[in-house]
Amino acid sequence: MHHIDVRLEKDVYDVNNALADKNARQLNAHKVRAFDLLGAIGSGKTALIERLVPLLASKGLRAGAIAGDVYGDDDFRRIVATGIPAYNANTGKECHLDAHLVEHAIDHLPLDEIDVLFIENVGNMVCPTDFRLGAEKRIVVISSTEGDDVVNKHPMMFRDCTIGVINKVDLAPLVGANLDRMQKDIARYNPTMPVFRTNLKTGDGVAALVEEILA
Repeated sequence: MHHIDVRLEKDVYDVNNALADKNARQLNAHKVRAFDLLGAIGSGKTALIERLVPLLASKGLRAGAIAGDVYGDDDFRRIVATGIPAYNANTGKECHLDAHLVEHAIDHLPLDEIDVLFIENVGNMVCPTDFRLGAEKRIVVISSTEGDDVVNKHPMMFRDCTIGVINKVDLAPLVGANLDRMQKDIARYNPTMPVFRTNLKTGDGVAALVEEILA
C-alpha cells in the first residue's frame, strides 16, 4: 500500500512539473519574468508587491500579479489598488497553488502588457515547496514576528527558494527575535541564497531586493 502511495505522489508531482514547464514556456514567449512569493500568512508578501510595483515602474517595467489564497480576495484587492493587472486564484481546501491553477490564471492576464509577474502563493510554510509553478525564481518572505526559530522549523522552504527576505526588522527588538540567528539559519540550509532585511512599512531594503530579483 505504501508503495502505491509513493507512486501516486510521484505521478502528481510529475504532472504538476510538466505543467509548470509549460507555464514557463508561455511566459517566456511573452517575455514575462515570473517570480513565486512564498511565506506564512502575515509575513509581508502582499506588502512586498505593493512596494515593488512603483520601483519597477520607475525602471519602465510593468508588473502583474496572481494572488493565491484559500478563500477570499483581500490580498487581490490590495494588489489591484496598485493599478496593475491581477487575477485572484482561490484554492478552496488546498494549502498551495499548483501549476494548473497558475496556468488558468495566466490565461486571464494580458501577458503582452506585463514585464514582471508576481505569483503570491497561499500563506503556508510547508505545502507550496513541492509544487513548482513555472516561475524563474522563488522568493521566501519571513518576518521577525514569526520568531527567530522559523527557519529551523521549515528547512525545505529555504532549500528550495532562491532569494530570502527577512521582514519587519523594526519589530525584532519588541518580539525578542535575533535577526542574525535567522540569517545564519538560512545560510545553513542554503549557503548561496542572498538574504535581504526589510521594513515594508517604510520601504527600507526594497531597492536592493529589486536589483537581485531582476539580476
